[in-house]
Amino acid sequence: MTEPKTGTLRVPGAVLHYDVRDSGPSDHSALLIIGSPMGADGFVTLAGRFADRTVVTYDPRGSGRSQRTDGALETTPDEHADDLHRVISALDAGAVDIFASSGGAVNALALVASHPGQVRTLVAHEPPAFSQLPDREPVLAACADIRETYLRSGFGPAMAKFIALVSYQGAVPAGYADQPAPDPAA
Repeated sequence: MTEPKTGTLRVPGAVLHYDVRDSGPSDHSALLIIGSPMGADGFVTLAGRFADRTVVTYDPRGSGRSQRTDGALETTPDEHADDLHRVISALDAGAVDIFASSGGAVNALALVASHPGQVRTLVAHEPPAFSQLPDREPVLAACADIRETYLRSGFGPAMAKFIALVSYQGAVPAGYADQPAPDPAA
């Protein structure tokens, strides 16, 4: 497998960055490894495990090297899906296999819904589909609180609340979002 080559792609509202690790001729589809908001740098070790195929990692819009140019503060799964569609088209490698984790799984599911012919296989690892849970009301309230914390206080305090939520054992009780915030330094 070669050292990664970085590509950039101008899309409406952003400049996307992705890394291609070419394995040379292969009988396997290219593998796209994505997360969100996690960028390509979080998948370097995993990408190195696939010497039998070309592996592409990607910084989603608004993360890592893929900065927004339109000043918008939010990105929808459909917008991410359009970005992925454009990256896959730029690769000119046909239908790809995708391993997508967390928010990347949500974005990949939106991609499959809008451009099914571009994806041969999708492994959607832990998509945050909270609305499907039996304790959805308190979980969605906690998610809204995390978002408000991020907008008000920044990444660290919001990430501390996120880690506490995803580490919680059992059903999330009503009023969970009203409890004292965890210490970001912890």
